[in-house]
Amino acid sequence: MDERVREHAEVLVDWSARIESGDDVVVDVAEDAHELAVAVAEKLGEAGANVVTTYGSDEVLRAYLKGHDGDFGAGDHQLALIENADAYLRLGGGRNTTATADVSSDLRQAYSKANSEAREARMDTDWVSTVHPTRSLAQQAGMAYEEYQAFVYDAVLRDWETLAETMAEMKAILDEGSEVRIVKERDDQPPTDVTMSIEGRTAVNSAASVAYDSHNLPSGEVFTAPYATEGEVFFDVPMTINAQRVKDVHLTFEGGEVVDFAAEQGERELASILDTDEGARRLGELGIGMNRGIDRFTDNILFDEKMGDTVHLAVGRAYDSNLPEGETGNQSAVHVDMITNVSEDSYMAVDGEVVQRDGTFVFEEGFEE
Repeated sequence: MDERVREHAEVLVDWSARIESGDDVVVDVAEDAHELAVAVAEKLGEAGANVVTTYGSDEVLRAYLKGHDGDFGAGDHQLALIENADAYLRLGGGRNTTATADVSSDLRQAYSKANSEAREARMDTDWVSTVHPTRSLAQQAGMAYEEYQAFVYDAVLRDWETLAETMAEMKAILDEGSEVRIVKERDDQPPTDVTMSIEGRTAVNSAASVAYDSHNLPSGEVFTAPYATEGEVFFDVPMTINAQRVKDVHLTFEGGEVVDFAAEQGERELASILDTDEGARRLGELGIGMNRGIDRFTDNILFDEKMGDTVHLAVGRAYDSNLPEGETGNQSAVHVDMITNVSEDSYMAVDGEVVQRDGTFVFEEGFEE
């Protein structure tokens, strides 16, 4: 076994999920993530955890959905499993990144809504999502397999404590702020000029550990839950959403909601997402990428949204970790991230003060007013 796989498992179990003896753990394993699953199982055994393994296959899911009439049950058996778990580890890495491409949007929406309770219960565990480098993901990223392996491990096997200290400076800025404005003006694309309120919100220093309210490995972002969004934003980073290619998305917000939208590619899928429910047209997240171990776009949101020199906004569900105790944020059956590259001709201001310009933060060397 590649020693980097063992290191990945160690970071996941010890740093990210903070597994302790006696913890009840669900490990959801995608196709072709077997090797990582073996390494994770070994670490969980050493930790004295109790393990149930499930098979999270997109090809199996496609077969199920294509055969179903769309009248899904409440999923009480899945809910019972998750409600009795202390931690939920998702090991991604499928054989076909577009395995569910021919499943209708209506069927996908119905399935998502039917599983909302189980999804909420999973959020209440110490859940962590990671990915094992597979050939299909390398192909999607346009990289040789060995090249993609090196890319993944550069992003995952970081000095997370040091990165957490740097990201804490951005968290402090957001926690003390009331309004964020993002502006980008490039001749080759529609303008971005969008403002949103963050007053009363708590930003998360997403340092790839549940100890930081962070649930992705790799991570490397600071995120919060905005509201009262106004203006327009252009997302120039292509992405695959629900196995559909979506490219060059332009959203216009009024009164906190998306009132107009367009996409050069995948507009029908975008429309389906925005029509899922009332909360799907409101923002659930503002995320600021700060992981400079991720140095290119790979069409995988787990990596792309964490990349330095990017900002992402998600329509749909807001995370409770950003909200005051007892307050309910934006509710939706979806949470879909879209990314804009802010490496040039752009700035971000908090309460009128520029805190990032052309990808460089105010606390970094080389920042220019």
